[in-house]
Amino acid sequence: MTQAEQVLGLVNNPDTGGLTGLIETFKNKGLGDVVSSWISTGENNPVSGDEVTGALGSDTIRQIAEKLGISEGDASSRLAELLPQVIDKLTPDGSVPEGGLLDQTLGILKQKLSG
Repeated sequence: MTQAEQVLGLVNNPDTGGLTGLIETFKNKGLGDVVSSWISTGENNPVSGDEVTGALGSDTIRQIAEKLGISEGDASSRLAELLPQVIDKLTPDGSVPEGGLLDQTLGILKQKLSG
């Protein structure tokens, strides 16, 4: 499983509320301005690996690191790079798409990543 597939798994995880749940998780951890920049049509604000770990929890980072065969620090750093890009691409109009449209967009992203 690639790093990008892990990010898409986070975004599409029904256990955490999917994209909306992931966004809420970041907002609840004090990163509302950062995640809002990823959704908006402007520049994406950066996030650090430590902030990603703080938002998602060390257990989630550990699981991703194990699946990828990399260190937890590398996993959180890669997520810090990829999450802004993926969420930005999933919200091209500056808002979170509704269920069906989100599923279509995720399908297209998966095809591009595996192709």
